[in-house]
Amino acid sequence: MKMARRCEICGKTVGTGHSVSHAENKTKRVWSPNLQRVKAVVDGRTKRINVCTRCLRSGKVKRAL
Repeated sequence: MKMARRCEICGKTVGTGHSVSHAENKTKRVWSPNLQRVKAVVDGRTKRINVCTRCLRSGKVKRAL
């Protein structure tokens, strides 16, 4: 099963744009969020969720140990 590229807390997802070479040639590319699959406490029970590192670092997620 492929992991969805979306944070389940803040909703951060892929960003799109262009790779631009020195000659100004543009090709499409994506920036993926840094997602981690962690055990977290959700509604009082432990669950595995995909969370971006910004949410982990800011304390928006209570990790289950």
